[in-house]
Amino acid sequence: MPLSDIQSQITAAEAAAGRAPGSVTLIAVSKVQPPERVAAVLDQGHRVFGENRVQEAADKWPGFRETYGDVDVHLIGPLQTNKARHAMALCQSIHSVDRPKLANTLARLAQEMGGCPGLFVQVNTGEEPQKAGILPADTDAFVAECRALDLPIEGLMCIPPVDEEPALHFALLAKMAARNGLTGLSMGMSSDFATAIALGATHVRVGSAIFGDRVPPAER
Repeated sequence: MPLSDIQSQITAAEAAAGRAPGSVTLIAVSKVQPPERVAAVLDQGHRVFGENRVQEAADKWPGFRETYGDVDVHLIGPLQTNKARHAMALCQSIHSVDRPKLANTLARLAQEMGGCPGLFVQVNTGEEPQKAGILPADTDAFVAECRALDLPIEGLMCIPPVDEEPALHFALLAKMAARNGLTGLSMGMSSDFATAIALGATHVRVGSAIFGDRVPPAER
């Protein structure tokens, strides 16, 4: 689907929800996409992208930035503490703050580096054992812990279970964010971003609808 169609759908969803135009940030999820597909989206003027892995982002974005200038890179995948420094230097936002050890590492590095990307706490709204994220019952305490570390927590992020109604999880995330005075809501993907926008999403993560199916490096 053309990027312009996605942007039009976001604008329509904003209007339907009574929200201001431009209140939702489209993160084009470029993980495991061939460079030519990413370049095609950059050529259309888009400058906000999402990556799952620090190493892939490091291999991809310095070169693109030389050609296209400033690009906001959002890390939306799991972050190992030993990759935190690299992520902080490379990314403008990290959406996967999901445990105290990582929060403490980010706080220490922020002091050393003199700054920190915008951060989102990942919440495991479905309480799935195989999935990363703070459990809903622990979210308030974890947000308070991050704030005590002077971390710039902008909002919450979730990835609903694939076999459940996403609206229930989006509504839960919005309720937890409001309770903690957080305005950022990173939720909604290619199949459900309009629903997420209706329930308050400020950042939607859209990959396949923009780029097509992912192409693993071995198949390129």
